[in-house]
Amino acid sequence: MTTQLEPTAPSPASGAVPAPAGTAEDAVLAVARRAKVAARSLATATRATKDAALHAMADALVDAADAIVTANADDLARGREAGMSPGLLDRLALDPTRIGAIADALRELAGLPDPVGEVVRGQTLPNGLRLRQLRVPMGVVGMIYEARPNVTVDAAGLALKSGNAVVLRGGSAAASSNEAIVGVLARALEAQGLPGDLVQSIDAWGRQGAVALMHARGLVDVLVPRGGADLIATVVRESTVPVIETGVGNVHVYVDASADPAVALPILLNAKTQRVGVCNAAETLLVHRDAAEGFLPSALTALAEAGVTLHGDARTQELAPADVPVVPATEHDWATEYLALDLAVRVVDDLDEALEHIRTWSSGHTEAIVTRDLAASERFVAEVDSAAVMVNASTRFTDGGQLGLGAEIGISTQKLHARGPMGLAELTTTKWVVHGDGHVRP
Repeated sequence: MTTQLEPTAPSPASGAVPAPAGTAEDAVLAVARRAKVAARSLATATRATKDAALHAMADALVDAADAIVTANADDLARGREAGMSPGLLDRLALDPTRIGAIADALRELAGLPDPVGEVVRGQTLPNGLRLRQLRVPMGVVGMIYEARPNVTVDAAGLALKSGNAVVLRGGSAAASSNEAIVGVLARALEAQGLPGDLVQSIDAWGRQGAVALMHARGLVDVLVPRGGADLIATVVRESTVPVIETGVGNVHVYVDASADPAVALPILLNAKTQRVGVCNAAETLLVHRDAAEGFLPSALTALAEAGVTLHGDARTQELAPADVPVVPATEHDWATEYLALDLAVRVVDDLDEALEHIRTWSSGHTEAIVTRDLAASERFVAEVDSAAVMVNASTRFTDGGQLGLGAEIGISTQKLHARGPMGLAELTTTKWVVHGDGHVRP
């Protein structure tokens, strides 16, 4: 569709998700056009301007915490009525402490270097042409995600700092929370002299709106899906807008023969139980047979005491204490991202078998090895084909904030453009700037 459309709904700076009017396609294209215009305001914005806006957005979130928590309570009530899992309810939940942490993430973003204008490489050619490859904004970033109101803030902050506008489809599960948050952020931007249209939601148009966003090629420059396997697969399959694929987290912890149990157990418990409804939580434990007898009984007991349901192979069941139930594992367990207090457990004969298991079942997100054997760790790092590999550290560190990138827009499991936690640099592209002195090509 090429005809210029008048906006079918007011700017989200009003604090409300616009009421549907006209077709979803018309409405979403109007939103995308406004976003494209708004993004121009950041083309020449200084770092000081963007950082001041980030601080204003953070302060506005804290000031509006009570209203946001009230809106979030509506989402949680609907989620419970719909039978949402405890892990997903945890992702959805907001309280003043979490809102404060989300606001702090915006402030941390303000403290990071501005990627826009960074010289990636440059040189002067023998003919005198002066070349620079510079980081520049993508333009308009689309986000499709589920039940994660914190992503609304992370995406808005990262987009602003990297010079982009963002169009958000946060899903019905978090509709009330996202409505409140988008309104707060847009008003904060306007108070700083920036367009509120830099942050917009299309939640009001439901699934049809999401489809329209996927097809808004030419208005939306890149689309990032973040959520379950079905959502991601649908966006990758249906979108005509370029997609950066964020993958599910079928994450493994491998305890090698030489592992120190006193080191391995805290890593395992942190990876599995610190927060279960996240993509970097461990879903499968692999234990070398030489370490299994000394490690598994205590590890299984500790996991069971933490409320974890264990799904184990035959050797795991044999080593489990009598009072620790272990459900027989199937191939379904090896393939599953539980996002819950469940863990698949397998005893492997050696590092070769561990690597083969990971190659077969991994989603390419994060894998960890616990070992005191340098050769084993180096081989694990070299042969595991995942976005992040941890050596003697919890898988929960695969996170933009934990890795010093600030908030992240997602964790890419693909290999083109971006891989792993996607921070500011991953939301930019590059352009070549060539300076000459009347040069013409011979």
